[in-house]
Amino acid sequence: MAMYLLLAVSVVLNGLLIWYIIRLLRKFIYISENISDLYLTTKAFQVFANSLYSMDSYNGEPIIAELIFKVREVSEEMESFRSIFEYTLDEELEEELSATQEIQEE
Repeated sequence: MAMYLLLAVSVVLNGLLIWYIIRLLRKFIYISENISDLYLTTKAFQVFANSLYSMDSYNGEPIIAELIFKVREVSEEMESFRSIFEYTLDEELEEELSATQEIQEE
């Protein structure tokens, strides 16, 4: 009798743990998708700021140079989160942004 009671308690506890793990994984995927979107948005803004700075009318503007510096700092910080949440990152978009950034740097 005690054995059946322990088995029932074990089954219930395992069911609760599986439910909890599934909830945590869903939250992890949601956070991962949002972090990757934020990273790509930051990267796109950095590319835009660099292209703005290279325009003739804004070339050498100190405020835009400071903006580029700040965006680069934010992008580097996002890079550390990217390594954690890289499972849902859109690799094609990231490669396109990197290629655009390399073209602008030349």
